[in-house]
Amino acid sequence: MDLSASMRIAASGMKAQSARMRVVSENLANAESTAEAPGGEGYRRKTLTFKGELDRETQAELVEVRRYDVDKSPMDRRFEPNHPAADGEGYVLYPNVNPLVELMDMREAQRSYEANLSAMQQARSMLQKLIDVLR
Repeated sequence: MDLSASMRIAASGMKAQSARMRVVSENLANAESTAEAPGGEGYRRKTLTFKGELDRETQAELVEVRRYDVDKSPMDRRFEPNHPAADGEGYVLYPNVNPLVELMDMREAQRSYEANLSAMQQARSMLQKLIDVLR
């Protein structure tokens, strides 16, 4: 594998992890969002899945976002009869977002992004040294 393929692999990893961080950020921002109408369902946690994609030009396996989806787990049901979004029984549906899980996902995405950035910088440095040797 050549250095340009290494850089493309690292770049695809960085792109995938930045998409993951955007999803986690959206989930955290909406962790306490409720429905606007009484008895309605509020925000649902978003997820994404990755897939490996072969780059025919470099014969490198790149990572891409396969699809965005919503988490089908049950919503958090809380008894708050005075809340504007409460149903007839006084319950409000809160998002199925666990901030601790989201923060762990964000930290993992950040570390993966940093690892890919480091790999990109190493490949770039080696490429620069190769150019210097060839001069």
